Amino acid sequence: MALSFLPSLLLSLVVFFLLHTTTNGAKKSYVVYMGAQSHLFDASLQERDSVTNSHLDMLGSFVGSTVKAKDAIIYSYTRHINGFAAMLDEKEAAEIAKDPKVISVFPNLPRKLHTTRSWEFLGLTKDGQIPDSSAWKAGRYGEDVVIGTLDTGAWPESKSFQDKGYGPIPAKWRGICQPGYKDGVRCNRKLIGVRYFNKGYAAALKTSLNESLNSARDLEGHGTHTLSTAGGNFVPHTSILDFANGTASGGSPRARVAAYKVCWPETEFAGGCYDADIMAAVDAAISDGVDVLSMSIGASGGTEFFKDGLSISSFHAVKNNIAVVCSAGNSGPILETVENVAPWIFTVGASTTDRNLANYVSLGNKKQIKGASLSASGVPGGKFYPLISAANANIANVSTTSALLCYAGSLDPKKVKGKIVLCLRGENARVEKGSECHRAGAVGMILANNVTDGNDLSADPHVLPASHINYNDGQIIFAYLNRTKNPTASVTDVKTLLGVKPAPFMAAFSSRGPNNIEPTILKPDITGPGVSILAAFTEAASPTGLDNDQRRFPYSLLSGTSMSCPHIAGIVGLLKTRYPLWSPSAIKSAIMTTGKTLDNTRKSILDSSTVEATPFAYGSGHVNPNRAMDPGLVYDATTEDYLNFLCARGYNDTMIRLFSQKPYSCPDTFSIEDFNYPSIAVPNIQARKVTLTRTVTNVGSPGTYNVRVRQPFAVFVTVKPRVLEFKTTGEKKTFQVIITPNFAKLGTRAGYVFGDMIWSDGKHSVRSPIAVNLAS
Repeated sequence: MALSFLPSLLLSLVVFFLLHTTTNGAKKSYVVYMGAQSHLFDASLQERDSVTNSHLDMLGSFVGSTVKAKDAIIYSYTRHINGFAAMLDEKEAAEIAKDPKVISVFPNLPRKLHTTRSWEFLGLTKDGQIPDSSAWKAGRYGEDVVIGTLDTGAWPESKSFQDKGYGPIPAKWRGICQPGYKDGVRCNRKLIGVRYFNKGYAAALKTSLNESLNSARDLEGHGTHTLSTAGGNFVPHTSILDFANGTASGGSPRARVAAYKVCWPETEFAGGCYDADIMAAVDAAISDGVDVLSMSIGASGGTEFFKDGLSISSFHAVKNNIAVVCSAGNSGPILETVENVAPWIFTVGASTTDRNLANYVSLGNKKQIKGASLSASGVPGGKFYPLISAANANIANVSTTSALLCYAGSLDPKKVKGKIVLCLRGENARVEKGSECHRAGAVGMILANNVTDGNDLSADPHVLPASHINYNDGQIIFAYLNRTKNPTASVTDVKTLLGVKPAPFMAAFSSRGPNNIEPTILKPDITGPGVSILAAFTEAASPTGLDNDQRRFPYSLLSGTSMSCPHIAGIVGLLKTRYPLWSPSAIKSAIMTTGKTLDNTRKSILDSSTVEATPFAYGSGHVNPNRAMDPGLVYDATTEDYLNFLCARGYNDTMIRLFSQKPYSCPDTFSIEDFNYPSIAVPNIQARKVTLTRTVTNVGSPGTYNVRVRQPFAVFVTVKPRVLEFKTTGEKKTFQVIITPNFAKLGTRAGYVFGDMIWSDGKHSVRSPIAVNLAS
């Protein structure tokens, strides 16, 4: 009787022990970042082994022994980045973070992928010819520049990567063609290197990987698409479903290319592109000898620079004179969603071109509406069919909201069969909506934008006749349904339309500023073509990515900042070829300060909602590669400038010395607003006067530059001096920008206002956007 409490007591103790073990003892993967390596660029294998041993000794002191450390370690970063990735519990991670040799410890988190005509739209070709003014000619087509992408790998059989007409691989290349499982990737004189990095992914899965994943072969298509957009060959007569016919090409079509596979399939437990793998890949790419890195990946939400694997590794690349180009993200049009915002990263938004793959929706009331599609054909016989809102076609126990979004399994075949279904954009993938309509027996689908997506349309390779229409036209069709007893509709075949106006306009999905980590750095930096881009694709997956889609195409259309990013990387390659001694920041400046803010109607570039876009959408403007080849002046920045920037953000001397592996002390007077960036952002002016300093370098002929300013609302912007005279190439001049509130106009106005500053010598126009927050 007295001992009856023991079973419950023992149970309580067991539960307590298990909870305690789960909280403090559960292992997960972390990255331990210790700064830069102290050895020279070409470290010997012995030196690298010594670094690994030091990492094991250090880790062993926290986990109990070097034997346990060998079991825990995932990567040892030994080339340029100093640090390691390991399986740790929270307590171990916290203790390691206290070590004075450690800059930061952070979880190994996943990042997501930011998922022909464009080059003619950008002015590199005209009427099928390459004019003398083309950046391709000025940049020698990116001859022998090496462009690497971190993505899902490459499909080596693509014509975009054939090596006919190429000479020997450049002597500077030190990379490898990593053997893979069975049908791995074979390299050649065009595709000169491939590697795969999946240990961080495996650590997140907490299981050994299937052998088939030990390969850089692209089984998804995203990596092949981005790599060929940046540096693929000229490939004539490319199309998809006989649409978008033309010559496919990368921005640097004579570049050599390398693929670093860091992005892996989504599972129930893990998937994406993990920080530990990204850091290992960039560390290798620096040693391999790449000139440009293109990364169409990112993570939503702001992460401080020293706890962001992509930001950290990008700094080490830029420090080694490698330009790093990253996508801005696909979380727009919401403000403060822009990703990859470190000042050493070139951050790219997405906008449209002047090509539409269009079809038409005809209603029973004779109204005709233009949409976008890549469906193989229109509805059978071009006839009219009953039209139904997906909200009225829901299956039992499924809400009308879910049905309207055409989720998988939401539509009732009894209500849908033989009809055209009107679905609403949002939540699930557009092609999944079409697949659900097809499953339920629909003859066609109309996909209407929500108010957020406005006029942003995508031509998707749907599995049934479909048309994607804008918000206002969607409202017209919803109204027609509501007031018509027996509504009908038809969907036509697709046609390719060129010279569409206005173009470009900003894609709704493109992530917007301001920068939520450091708002004095205006992000994104630039925008480029990112909607319905035709490029090489894997033949291991369908263009929709749906399991029930058996189609395979060597080229495909994709949309996203993932597509605009490699456009800019290709243009960076042209500048690298033309100006091999320029720094990554000088190349970035050349592209930013020559960007354009007018569309092909000579009016301001619009947002997808048809209001004027701002620098929070397009940064410094839409890329103008021909102008970028001769920018006149550039805003350059050295490694020390970036270190001063970090000091001004509050990092101490010790951390920065580890970061840079060089003697360094934070300056006493450096202001973060004086960082020599090609754009200007003042995040909170309120009642104070702000004075900024900038320095420009003359990269053209001698000349005299005069400044003009388009004043933001309720702000006075003064530049001193107003005239800069350059007598030699390479000469530098410093000026001040004084920004003062105009109290007479200020009133109760709050939020950001925009203007710009342009230096011009009559031939060059060097433009910097200005963003000022009147009140926080």
